[in-house]
Amino acid sequence: MNCPEAFFMKKILLFLTCAFFALLAGIAAINWRVISFSKPYIHSSLSELPQKYAVIIPGAKVYQNNVSYVVRDRLDAAANCLKSGKAQKALISGDHGRRGYDEVNQMRLYAQKVYGLKKEILFLDHAGFSTYESMYRARDVFCVKDALVVTQKFHSARCVYIARKLGLDVEAYVAPELAPFSPWLHLNWEVRESLARVKNFFLVAFNAKPTYLGEKIPISGGAEKTWDQ
Repeated sequence: MNCPEAFFMKKILLFLTCAFFALLAGIAAINWRVISFSKPYIHSSLSELPQKYAVIIPGAKVYQNNVSYVVRDRLDAAANCLKSGKAQKALISGDHGRRGYDEVNQMRLYAQKVYGLKKEILFLDHAGFSTYESMYRARDVFCVKDALVVTQKFHSARCVYIARKLGLDVEAYVAPELAPFSPWLHLNWEVRESLARVKNFFLVAFNAKPTYLGEKIPISGGAEKTWDQ
């Protein structure tokens, strides 16, 4: 390789290296912004939670006849919020957008069977395909103004950031782990979440629309319209 070619390759390598570190710096800055903004609104103790009208339960993996441990912990935390008077209604928001997979009804069945939650307080959002869409639809479809969101620690900052930037008075309750997850799983969640925060930072910034909206079903009314079975 002659000198001009070597010089050109060094410039390319330098540019790529600078771009890589600039990307890492950008990711770190956005994560710091989301986490620092949300921190005052995240609670790990049920007793320190403020009272809100609703509790939002984001969906996660479910199975044909059961829910995942992640969902179980969220439902347990939500049930405790409702039974302790921290919230009056529950919004179960998840993915029910394809045949054969239904997060919201499986979560609802578990909440009724295990915790005895009454049908009339359980609102189902069948188009909560992502955290962003769940919070957007909570505001625009279910007319939620103030709420607690129950989820895992790694997910709490993103939930709060999205909701409060959308104008919702939301605080998070970190769902206690009924059976501790492995350190490796926690690490995997944190890595994935660092990228998800960046994506949602820009969704909020550009006020992206959710996949579906539809008619308003105020959470202050009855839940029957949200049930499909």
